[in-house]
Amino acid sequence: MNTGIVWFRQDLRLHDNEALTEAINHADEIYCVYVFDDRFFGKITENGFRKMGPHRTQFYIESVKDLSEQLKKKGISLIIRRGKAEKEVLQLATELKSSFVYCNRERTQEEITIQDKLEKNLWSLGQEIKFVRGKMLYHTLDLPFPVAQTPDVFTAFRKEVEKFVPIRKPLDVPIDFKPGNQVVESMEIPKLEDFGYSKKLLESNRFFKGGEISGLNRLKYYLWDSNLINQYKETRNDLLGDDFSSKFSPWLAAGCLSPKTIYHEIKKYEAENGDNESTYWLFFELLWRDYFRLISKKYGNKIFQYGGIQGGNNIPSPNTIDRSKLDAWINGQTGVPFIDANMRELAQTGYMSNRGRQNVASFLINDLKLNWQLGAEYFEEQLIDYDVCSNWGNWNYLAGVGTDPRENRYFNILTQAKRYDPSGDYVRHWVNELANLKGENIFMPHNLKAKELSSAKVELGTNYPFPIVKTAKW
Repeated sequence: MNTGIVWFRQDLRLHDNEALTEAINHADEIYCVYVFDDRFFGKITENGFRKMGPHRTQFYIESVKDLSEQLKKKGISLIIRRGKAEKEVLQLATELKSSFVYCNRERTQEEITIQDKLEKNLWSLGQEIKFVRGKMLYHTLDLPFPVAQTPDVFTAFRKEVEKFVPIRKPLDVPIDFKPGNQVVESMEIPKLEDFGYSKKLLESNRFFKGGEISGLNRLKYYLWDSNLINQYKETRNDLLGDDFSSKFSPWLAAGCLSPKTIYHEIKKYEAENGDNESTYWLFFELLWRDYFRLISKKYGNKIFQYGGIQGGNNIPSPNTIDRSKLDAWINGQTGVPFIDANMRELAQTGYMSNRGRQNVASFLINDLKLNWQLGAEYFEEQLIDYDVCSNWGNWNYLAGVGTDPRENRYFNILTQAKRYDPSGDYVRHWVNELANLKGENIFMPHNLKAKELSSAKVELGTNYPFPIVKTAKW
């Protein structure tokens, strides 16, 4: 009997799952496993950040639960383990006397180390690991250049691929899942509290729920039920509400949604309703996601280093951590309301708009003069849609050490606030202590007269801080 194990990683879905499909096509029976790896769930870094904060942890718990329920309908019990993935999967392979382990290949160091250890250990049993690609729009074999020659500027990459390289159709959910009949030990899916978090940390009205079913429902809603995709380009820089952007990113990051499925659903929508700049722009964002993944593969660990992919030429040495400034940024207590609103939203929900991310990153790098790696690491902890390649690629980009040909990508925070939150409603929503300030006054309360502050019940230095940077330049 040819036994295959499917090791789910960041591909928590049945549709367009190449590892699952390959296992079913080549094995007589299959077993499916997910490992809650302690090096990601609950680990604390040297800088005091968690590898996964409560929002993403809860999203993954929900996604694994959904995957388990979908597999159960196909006659397969998802085996749940906790520990080090390479040890847990190896133990399972030993128990089952399997022939192959199928999994999605990851491209960054921590994940590579784990999959390489597993591959080496499986060889000792006379077993093999079969890697597949399930994260991208494009298969690397279809690209007109090897990964090592990926263009260093996004526009050049886009021009080489978008009109000339076809995007393969997503794989259907397999019909015959070939479940094995051996009894295998499995633990219950952990709860948030098992990783040291309280559910009180989660906002009561959570917009994002993990799982393939929720992701597919969001895709259907955004395209077909609401036609919101038709306004995507115009609304994507908004800040407040659930529908100003697609918000597919958490499901993409956890692999609950396939990018190829999104692309072909957009094409189906365009065939029935016509195309426009907005439908194209959603594809454009998926293209960026592929690009950062290829750049991460091309440059390896450079994306995590202070000098970025540019190698540190003419880059100043990283500052020592000014914890007071960093904590003010993290806690939304910088005294700059637009920054504080975005940082509080991130802490309370695990999400921040793309516009907000660019502004708070620029503020950390250019105004606070702090090491950009600290920002990237904090985002890794907090973001519900954290994707290692996109997160570190974007921080490289904004720090001027990545793929952007411009060295200084600086955002004027006041100009940005007035443009993207003209009424101040977004700031008012998240920075409650300033809620009584009217109009644009909310963006620079320290410039107001004492009488204006008093009538709005704002006491600078008491219930809201003075700015920790000089703001006259804005």
